[in-house]
Amino acid sequence: MVRKSVPHPLPAEAKLLAAAIVLGIVHLHVSAMAARRQQSYAWGAGPRDEPRPLHGVPARLERAFGNFLETFPLFATSVLLAWTSARLGPFTYWGALLYVVCRALYVPLYAAGIPYARTAIWQLGVAGQLLVLVPLFS
Repeated sequence: MVRKSVPHPLPAEAKLLAAAIVLGIVHLHVSAMAARRQQSYAWGAGPRDEPRPLHGVPARLERAFGNFLETFPLFATSVLLAWTSARLGPFTYWGALLYVVCRALYVPLYAAGIPYARTAIWQLGVAGQLLVLVPLFS
């Protein structure tokens, strides 16, 4: 007799990690589409030997995506470490939620060129990352 395994429900932090991945994919495509509109689709499809620097909103979207790429590996590693070490709890949940919400808000704030609110949201996202780490040191 073959026994079927019952899948364990995913913790909220894993779902938030998946949401951050989706956010990154959307961010990548929005940034790329804005850049191609400015640089031309033909240039984007070619070898891109001749540089075409971005400016305005496409440049801000590209910088915001670069910032996502800097923070996401740290966030993902923190969540996975907390999950695999069975240290999930209120700190990891609220920290992961704070990170994802702040990253979602960061993109339009950066694209719109709103400096202080963007910085405050970025700092709250970092605070979220730090909250995820708290149980790993206690």
